[in-house]
Formats: sequence, C-alpha cells, structure tokens
Amino acid sequence: MVRDPQSGAETPALQSVLDALDDADCRTIVKHLDEPMTANEISDVCDIPMSTTYRKLDLLTEASLLAESTEIRADGHHTTRYRIDFEAVEIGLDEDRTLEISVARPAQSADERLASLWSEVREET
Repeated sequence: MVRDPQSGAETPALQSVLDALDDADCRTIVKHLDEPMTANEISDVCDIPMSTTYRKLDLLTEASLLAESTEIRADGHHTTRYRIDFEAVEIGLDEDRTLEISVARPAQSADERLASLWSEVREET
C-alpha cells in the first residue's frame, strides 16, 4: 500500500522534517532523486545499503518530503517509485515566537491530480 503522508495534514510536523533534513543519507537521496526511482535504484545511485535506504525513504516520506506511487507491471510484480515532493522548506517564527514550517510543493500535472483523486475514492470505498 502506498502511503499518502499529506492525506491528514497540510503541513508536516516540524520535528519530522528537521530529522529528515539533518540526516546525511536523506540529503544524499534528495540530491540524487532527479526523477522517480525505485528503492533499488536509489540504493544503487546513492551507494546506500538497501536496509538503510528503506529506513531513509520512510523518514523522508513521513516528513512529506517524498511522494510514493505504485508502478503497475504486467507480470504482477508491482513496485513503488519515489519522487521529491517539495521545492522549498522554510522555517520561521510565528507571532508567539514558536517555530513553524512551510513546505512549497511542486505543481501537480493533470495526471497526478487524477491519480490522487482516484486514490482518495478508492480509500473511501
């Protein structure tokens, strides 16, 4: 099942974003993720062991910095692809002098919006 970390909250938790961005392996993944890739491809390109790659992908996904999509294959062996899901992260102070976070998202294509809507419909049925 593909997780949608944005389904419940518009803005990710500050600490989860800070934890992900503070991690050197997570930053390596973000640096090399030019196009959607599988965990195996990410592991190879970033030279990170598979077990570590999965932990870092979970960390980035939970922080809403990566998005997951399922690639349907004719042979029945579906795979998950990961892509960057932010353009900028800003951390600032609100009027109560509490840290707040803002994540700028890339614009979604019509296909991505349709897939997102379809996913929401499927979850409700």
